[in-house]
Amino acid sequence: MTDRPYYLNFDKPAYAWKPDIDYRKFPEKYKVGKGEQGVLICQPYKSEIGINWRFKTQAIAEISAAKIYEQFLIYLKDDEFVGADMARKYLQMGYTRSRRYANYKGGKKYDETHDYAQLERGTGEDEKAKSADIFYTYWKNAEANEQYADLKKQWKHERG
Repeated sequence: MTDRPYYLNFDKPAYAWKPDIDYRKFPEKYKVGKGEQGVLICQPYKSEIGINWRFKTQAIAEISAAKIYEQFLIYLKDDEFVGADMARKYLQMGYTRSRRYANYKGGKKYDETHDYAQLERGTGEDEKAKSADIFYTYWKNAEANEQYADLKKQWKHERG
């Protein structure tokens, strides 16, 4: 049995995040979820933050992570938890995607032509490992932010 990718059995109707909701207007519909869930769906944050999300080189990753972290702090200052959580998710995704490209050539973990068998690890790019380190630092700084941590705990308790 292969370690098949989760997205093969994705249940779109059951997914908590919907692309037709404006989460700034209706923040009560937002769920924190696990990890990066909803990061590529929740508008208007996807558009606001996604334009800054880049990790091709170490220098690009540094600029990108710094901009996204700045957005994170602005959302917190504006008492906009959903935006702050989305910015945190983009920082986390910067780390995980950079690691994927560092670990696997072309960022491909599975071989679609061979029943999604996992490809050889360690064939990726060293530059992406440096990008991952940058995003990791910013991501962990965001998670360690006391205001964010308190808001997240309260949000999950009240809304999920």
